[in-house]
Amino acid sequence: MEGYIANAHKFSSHHKGDLEKDRKCGCFFCLEIYSPSLIKEWIDQDQTALCPHCGIDPVLGESSGFPITKDFLESMHRAWF
Repeated sequence: MEGYIANAHKFSSHHKGDLEKDRKCGCFFCLEIYSPSLIKEWIDQDQTALCPHCGIDPVLGESSGFPITKDFLESMHRAWF
């Protein structure tokens, strides 16, 4: 599972183009799941999303191929925070 989680983390930055096409994303810090249309702030030369709920950058979109579920986000949270 650790490799799976590490691979998912690679999709949490420099992903603006992907998130703009997604219908769902989630934050693996605050564990909120929401529409990427709610994202208003970006960092890393305007390419990495900041979560509209907690203001930090661990946002993962559905186009990553990883499940955007509370369980998966909790696994990511345990691994990275």
